[in-house]
Amino acid sequence: METVQSESKIILFDGVCNLCNGAVTYIIKRDKQNSFQFAAIQSDIGQKLIAERNIDTSKVDSIILIDPGKAYYLKSTAALEITKAFGGAWPLAQVFSIFPESFRDLVYDLVAKNRYKWFGKQDSCMIPTPELSAKFLG
Repeated sequence: METVQSESKIILFDGVCNLCNGAVTYIIKRDKQNSFQFAAIQSDIGQKLIAERNIDTSKVDSIILIDPGKAYYLKSTAALEITKAFGGAWPLAQVFSIFPESFRDLVYDLVAKNRYKWFGKQDSCMIPTPELSAKFLG
């Protein structure tokens, strides 16, 4: 596993959530520009990055996008920012930006609150394959 690359955006995700792990796999397959690195929120590096930004994980515990030296994004805004890196029809997802963040986050929070019930939970964080380990921080 590598250290943080300054040009890479960092996606922090819930490492025990099946939905989140599926989303990470989906993003990796579409990350043709190698724009993202990943870390579980539960990992030491994830906790360090969260603490550096004073993010309250009691209010967000499922996805955080960090653009080093620029900004960080939470919940639905993080998801929309991530889709900007995809090709195909994904740029159409930006249409959801017209809705207020508070409304988008209500929907996001509903899914996040029920993610373990609907999609399941693992006993431990995902361990990347050797081919993918360079994409994960730690």
